[in-house]
Amino acid sequence: MSPHRNGRSDAVMTSVLPPHVPTSEVLRGLLAEAPAEGVTFGWLLDRLHKRSFGVVLLLLALIGLTPGTSPVVGLLLTIPALQMILARETPAFPRTIMSRRFSTQRLVRMVDRTVPVLRRMETVIRPRWKLPFETTTRVVGLVVLVLAGVFFVPIPLSNVVPAVTIMLIALAYLEEDGVLLAVSLAMAAAVLIATAITVWQSVEAVRSMFF
Repeated sequence: MSPHRNGRSDAVMTSVLPPHVPTSEVLRGLLAEAPAEGVTFGWLLDRLHKRSFGVVLLLLALIGLTPGTSPVVGLLLTIPALQMILARETPAFPRTIMSRRFSTQRLVRMVDRTVPVLRRMETVIRPRWKLPFETTTRVVGLVVLVLAGVFFVPIPLSNVVPAVTIMLIALAYLEEDGVLLAVSLAMAAAVLIATAITVWQSVEAVRSMFF
């Protein structure tokens, strides 16, 4: 094959595969499209397209850091996790959640607070070791589904580590960073092993008290 043909093939591949757009820029773009009368959760998911799963996981993980929210967050996490395992394009929630409307100004305030933090993270987190999108989606969904179970463990502060782990997984998924994803999955495995050991020791302690 001639060098000219190789060069033409590379050019075609470059034109087919669009460059990665940082999540901070995607969120900024939402403000330009947001209707003045307000937006719904469903509208946000439609505009985020393939980023919607990552953003939902990131938001739920942030909420999961709040004390007293563990069971609710654990339950909500199972919804996008199962849909990721099934390789759905975007997450789907009950109609009451999807139609929930809030003001555009609230969206502006949220984006204004989030974007500077994301931009700092994006100097380190970037596309590396790219994996097939559908395979990555299924793996992330499976890991998040298992981690969601940790939120139901009745141990003080047991929500913090899995919430931080899911945040890292979500950021790696959003920015297509295979390096961070590998580190996050290893962290998830450590969390699950530590949780299993803790639960086993608690069960054994209870058994020794009564038997």
